[in-house]
Amino acid sequence: MKNFEERLEHLERLGEQVRKTDIPLNEALAAFEEGIKLARELEKDLEKIESRIEILVNGDKAGNNEKPELELFNGL
Repeated sequence: MKNFEERLEHLERLGEQVRKTDIPLNEALAAFEEGIKLARELEKDLEKIESRIEILVNGDKAGNNEKPELELFNGL
C-alpha cells in the first residue's frame, strides 16, 4: 500500500487528468471515479490521524464529540 503522500500526489494527478479538455469522456469519468474513491480513503486516514492527535494532546479527558484543547497554541 502506498503511503499517504504518494496517494495524495496520485489524487492530484487524477485531478489534472480530469481537467484536460482533450481526454475522452470515458477516461475522464474513470479518473474521476478513482479520484473520488481515493479522496474518501484519504479523508478516513486524516480522521484517524486527527483522533490520535487528540489523544496525544488531551489524553483520555477528550470525549469523542469534544474538540481538543490545544493549550500549547492559545494566544497565537
